[in-house]
Amino acid sequence: MNFFYVLNGKSLKNISLILIAAFFTAWFLYMQNLAQIPVFSTKDGPKAIYRGEKDLALSFNIGWGDEKAEPILNTLKKEGVKSATFFLAGSWAERHPDLVNRIVKEGYEIGILGYAYEDYKSLEDAKIRRDISKAQEVFTKLNVKNIKLLRAPTGHFDERTLKIAERYGYTVVHWSVDSQDWTNPGIKTIVSNVEKAKKGDIVLLHASDSAKQTNKALPAIIEEIHHKGLKMISVSEMIANGHVSSKEIK
Repeated sequence: MNFFYVLNGKSLKNISLILIAAFFTAWFLYMQNLAQIPVFSTKDGPKAIYRGEKDLALSFNIGWGDEKAEPILNTLKKEGVKSATFFLAGSWAERHPDLVNRIVKEGYEIGILGYAYEDYKSLEDAKIRRDISKAQEVFTKLNVKNIKLLRAPTGHFDERTLKIAERYGYTVVHWSVDSQDWTNPGIKTIVSNVEKAKKGDIVLLHASDSAKQTNKALPAIIEEIHHKGLKMISVSEMIANGHVSSKEIK
């Protein structure tokens, strides 16, 4: 016995609308997933941390330059900020041992930003290992101990980076709020970008010479954080004994 389904114009229209809606829903979810790609974890392996569940962490990248790091340290001291995390490129630390010593002496946390500020996604595994090892040697010579955090120099990384970092004993740290200060968009814009920060966020700032407006934006950023009733802590303090967020590499 044969069965036939008769579809009238109205049914065809309804089915078409359903298919179109399904397509756009799938496309929206796909694009949303792409927007979240910068933060990864392997299914059963190492994770890249990008936010926690308590307080707020200011993090500063320093890859190069001679002029901006010291004024930022002065501002943090003036504003009474006791905790922050500085991710330092080994090549910069090598040339500025006094500033590295000051960062440690004033109680701030140091993380590794590689050595030569190269994009890890574009490097072979051996070159990533060499870059991390070279940075390690610098900090060992500078007597900076117990570094546990690593940030991919350009912010770009993949599963390989996570696994290599884990072998060296490092946790990869990304960020959840980007100040965009390195683009020098204006002090008000930098402050506005950081105003989005909430409990558990890791904020990305820069103390390299390319970030010309960061230091002037800092007092307003710190004031806003205080206004929200948030305590500023190091990244390690944030992720210790707490829930942290990551996303899985597919």
